[in-house]
Amino acid sequence: MIKIYGMKTCPHCVYLDEQIAGDDRFQVLDIGEHVRYMREFIHLRDTSPAFDNAKEVGDVGIPCFLLEDGTVTLKPEDVGLREYDPEAPSCSLDGKGC
Repeated sequence: MIKIYGMKTCPHCVYLDEQIAGDDRFQVLDIGEHVRYMREFIHLRDTSPAFDNAKEVGDVGIPCFLLEDGTVTLKPEDVGLREYDPEAPSCSLDGKGC
């Protein structure tokens, strides 16, 4: 099962939720819903090089995909999903997006 860390308030995450509705290959973990999910996400963000670019530009790094083999990616196409409009701003920590 592929875990997706995201938030219901993120348009990029909502776009993915629509794509995976009813697909049991994915488990959505809302990092704003439970502190346990936030803690898991922060650990991934702090330890995975997949977040290097997101941190560099001030993005949160959601949606984030954790594959069964432990691979972390921020690219929906890596798990067979479509990317949200690439021209739309990403959710950022500096308030520039979302």
